[in-house]
Amino acid sequence: MINFKTIIRIIGILLLLETVMFLCCSGVSYYYGEGDLTAFWKAGAITAGAGLLFAALGREGEHQLTRRDGYVLVSFAWVAFSLFGMLPFYIGGYIPDITNAFFETMSGFSSTGATILDDIESLPHGILFWRSMTQWIGGLGIIMFTIAVLPIFGVSGLQVFAAEASGPTHDKVHPRIGITAKWIWSIYAGITGILVALLMLGGMNWFDSICHAFATTGTGGFSTKQASVAYYNSPYIEYVISTFMFVSGINFTLLLLFVNRKFKKFIGNAELKWYFWSVVSFTAVIAVVLYYTSPMGVEESFRKSLFQVISLQTSTGFATDDYMTWPPVLWGLLTIIMVMGACAGSTTGGLKCIRMVILSKVSRNEFKHIIHPNAVLPVRINKQVIPPSIVSTVLAFCFLYLIIIIISVLLMMAMGIGAEEAVGCVISSIGNMGPGLGECGPAYSWNALPDIAKWLLAFLMLLGRLELFTVLLLFTPAFWKRN
Repeated sequence: MINFKTIIRIIGILLLLETVMFLCCSGVSYYYGEGDLTAFWKAGAITAGAGLLFAALGREGEHQLTRRDGYVLVSFAWVAFSLFGMLPFYIGGYIPDITNAFFETMSGFSSTGATILDDIESLPHGILFWRSMTQWIGGLGIIMFTIAVLPIFGVSGLQVFAAEASGPTHDKVHPRIGITAKWIWSIYAGITGILVALLMLGGMNWFDSICHAFATTGTGGFSTKQASVAYYNSPYIEYVISTFMFVSGINFTLLLLFVNRKFKKFIGNAELKWYFWSVVSFTAVIAVVLYYTSPMGVEESFRKSLFQVISLQTSTGFATDDYMTWPPVLWGLLTIIMVMGACAGSTTGGLKCIRMVILSKVSRNEFKHIIHPNAVLPVRINKQVIPPSIVSTVLAFCFLYLIIIIISVLLMMAMGIGAEEAVGCVISSIGNMGPGLGECGPAYSWNALPDIAKWLLAFLMLLGRLELFTVLLLFTPAFWKRN
């Protein structure tokens, strides 16, 4: 049986936390003396009222979450955060259409970065700050934040972690999941703070530095400029952001090992190796092609390819060049990068490198099994045998991922959207990338898409951010049965 009262109470607490975020943004509005201050106060009042109501309605709920409660909570919390999070855009009239306001907010909280805005610089500072904050909060996960806070309210966070954590495995570096979450958030905040300082050294003002640091660490890609990072035309800024996008694509439990000086385990991790060498390989190939097919020099070809490869593989979506003007063969390579993604347990989207490692080892074992039919060939990752249940889950996930992409592309094409744009938008949304292909590429917004397409893509963003099963389970009748 689902503990709806407990779920409602926790969502109420989350909405109160969102109210605090609105107040932070209203401080930015007050500092700049702009008209969005009223929009944040109204949005905060509505959200706080709903939060208090939900908390009161669920006050008699259980103090223990089941695994099924975790799945319901995560999905509902993400939708609730997005519904109330769109209020400053809508109330202030900055995005007066509900579909566009919800799309922009879901894009932020899912750390996708796709936008319907055609004149970002015209928005007031408070609204721009809110856009960036949605990605920073959504990047590591609203629920990961809740895990660190829930023990205060006497609720266990373990089942929530199992539902929200990205990737086929969830490594705990501490027996108490709340402590693990606090360590991860400390690293997350530390990386963000360092990046803010480095961007300010590169000439960005404090506001742009914070907003871009939020979007980089959260691998979201919302910029305060319509031209994204290309606006600054600074090799220093591009290299700094490239480095921090790469770091944000690493499994955060691995980063904990690095902080704790367990360098051997860190360097020897199979997923990290795949991630590193895939970035190196794709960057090298694209740089060579750009050097011989464009007027770029050696350094610029390397810098543009490095930035775009890391930006798409980590699902950040920043742009320093319009890759749709590159040779078409590079579009295919970049699409492969978008599908593959970075590491599980990071803020990124896509299939994740750990699944690539498992699939490659399963495929290699199949060749060996053909030659030696009676051989027992376990799949080993980091010298540990991967249980068959995880292998089957990975295979099922990849199958569902592909099927959902195919069905969604066909639906988009049925809406009158071109094949190139349909493929790009669907892969970008379910992989939480941001830019797509064709007229939905890095040089364009997604505003021209029909409303029904935007709702479909917003749903794909949620699916991708919560690793498919968390959301799809809610549509199975067996999930809602009493036993």
